[in-house]
Amino acid sequence: MRNPRAEVLHKSAILSKVRDKCRPCRCHWCGYMNGKLTSNASFLFLIGGLAIVHDCSKTLDRTTEELRSALSHKKEKLSFPSVHLLDPQTVLALFTRMTDEDCELLNLGDRPEKLIITEIAVPPVPIRPSVFVGGNKMSNEDSITCILKNIVAANHIIKEALKKGESPVNCFNSWQDLQLQVIEYINSDAPSLSDSQHRGLMQRLKGKTGRFRGNLSGKRTEYTGRTVISPDPNLRITEVAIPVLMAQVLTYPERVSYHNIEKLRQCIRNGPNKHPGANFIIQSDGTKLHLKYADRRIAAQDLKYGCIVERHLEDGDIVLFNRQPSLHRMSIMSHRARIMPWRTLRFNESVCNPYNADFDGDEMNLHVPQTEEARTEAFMLMGVQNNLCTPKNGEILVASTQDFLTSSFLVTRKDTFYDRSYFTLLCSYLGDAMENIDLPTPALIKPIELWTGKQLFSVLVRPNVCTKVFLNLTVEEKIYMKLKERDKKAITVLEETMCPNDGFVYFQNSELLCGQVGKKTLGNGNNEGMFSVLIRDYNSHAAASCMNRLAKFR
Repeated sequence: MRNPRAEVLHKSAILSKVRDKCRPCRCHWCGYMNGKLTSNASFLFLIGGLAIVHDCSKTLDRTTEELRSALSHKKEKLSFPSVHLLDPQTVLALFTRMTDEDCELLNLGDRPEKLIITEIAVPPVPIRPSVFVGGNKMSNEDSITCILKNIVAANHIIKEALKKGESPVNCFNSWQDLQLQVIEYINSDAPSLSDSQHRGLMQRLKGKTGRFRGNLSGKRTEYTGRTVISPDPNLRITEVAIPVLMAQVLTYPERVSYHNIEKLRQCIRNGPNKHPGANFIIQSDGTKLHLKYADRRIAAQDLKYGCIVERHLEDGDIVLFNRQPSLHRMSIMSHRARIMPWRTLRFNESVCNPYNADFDGDEMNLHVPQTEEARTEAFMLMGVQNNLCTPKNGEILVASTQDFLTSSFLVTRKDTFYDRSYFTLLCSYLGDAMENIDLPTPALIKPIELWTGKQLFSVLVRPNVCTKVFLNLTVEEKIYMKLKERDKKAITVLEETMCPNDGFVYFQNSELLCGQVGKKTLGNGNNEGMFSVLIRDYNSHAAASCMNRLAKFR
C-alpha cells in the first residue's frame, strides 16, 4: 500500500484479500462473531437519509443459526432486538477508535471520521445574494441562506432541549429535523425531500446550467474556438486538425529572438488575412500595433529582438481539446495543432472513448495556452500520449476501434498474401513514407515472392531493427475454440495454439506467429491487450507510435 508505483488494480486485490481475511474474525474478548451491516429502507422514515442497520445475529456461524431458530419459536425469550440502527454519533465513535495503521491497511487515505458531517461550510454572500424588491425596501433571501438559518435554529433547539433535560422523543424529533435540513442543504433532490422548494449545493453545481458547465466551462473567453467535430484517420492520435479560418483568429504571443525573427517577419508581411500570418505586434514599451491597418512591410523591417508577435496558429502548436460534459480528467487533453482546410475540428477516431464523442453533430471546444509554462504543463500532464489509460482502474482507453479493428482482422487472415510491390506500398503507409522499414524474409519464394498479412502486422509493431520493442503476447480472441481434451489429459501448448478458426493470437519478439488480430488484442478495456502490454513493458510512446501506424490500415 505504501509503494507509490503500485497500480490501482494491485492495491484493490490486496484490499479484497484483507477484507476476506477480516470477515470471519471473532472478538478477541468474548469470541463472538460480528453480524453484517446493511442498508434498510424501513428506517428511512425515522432519519430521512441513509439508514445503516447492524444485524448482530446475521452470521454464518452454526451456533448463531441454532439460536435464531430457537428464538423464532419462543419470541418471549428475546430480551433485546438483534437489529440495531447505527446513528451518526455511534458511527463517529467507532471511526474515531480506528488506528492509523488500520486506515492505511484499508487504503482510506485519510481519517474515516471525516466522512461524518460535524460542521458545514458557509458560502460567502456573493454566492447567495439577496434580491431587493419594492424600491429597495424589502429583500428576498436566497434559498441557501434560508436553509442555513433553519440549520442554526434546529441546532439551537437541540442544545436547549439537552440543557432542560427534555424527553428523548423530543430530542430525537429535533435531531431528525436537523438531519433533514442538512440533507436539503447538500442535495435538495434526495428521496426524503420530495416536496423541497429550495435548491441545494449539488443542484447549483451539476447539470448544464450549473456552476461548472454553465459558468466556468461554458463562458466565452479569448483564444477559444468551438465547432462541429469529424473523424480523420490520417491524423496521429496526438494531433487535431484546425480549420484555417479558426487558426487566423486564434493567436499565440511569440517573442522575437535570433532563431525565429525571419519566420515572424514573413508572418507580419502576410498580415491577418493570409495564413500563416500575424494580427498584432507588441513593442518593448508596451504599445500594440494592429497589422490590419499598419504598413506591414515597414513593420517587418523594424522588428527587433524582444518584441512579441501575436501570430496565427501553426502546425505543432499545443492546444487543449475538450468535450462537455467533462465527467473525468480525460475529457480535456492537449493535442498538437494541424492547420487544414474546411470548417470542422478533426481528430483520430481512436481518441473518441476518452471524450465520449461521436460524429453525429457533436461540438467540441479548443483552448490555446498563451505562455510557455502553460504549453509545457499541457504537453507533459495533459498530453494524449501520457493519458492512454484511465486513472479509474488502469485499463487502456485510447485504443483502436471501428475500421481499424476490421482492417486488422482481415489483413491477418491465413489466406492473405501480398507481392513485393504491394507489400512495400503498404509498409510505406505505416510511417507516411518517412520511416525506415526492414523488409522481412518472404513466406513464399517460388513461383514468386509473397509476404503474408501476419508479416505486415509484424512490421507494424517493429518496423526496423532500431526499434527496441519486443512484444510477447498471447490472447484468445472471440473466435477462439479450444480442442477437446483427449483422455482427460492437459492440453499441450501445440494443441492450444492450433485453433481451427485461427483465434489464438501469439506474438513472440514482436513477430505475429498465429492468430487473427481482433478487438481483444487491439480494443479498449483489456489489460492484457497489445497496447496495455506495450505501456507496461516499455512506455506510452511505443504504444502511441503503434496506434499511429495501425491507423493507416483502414
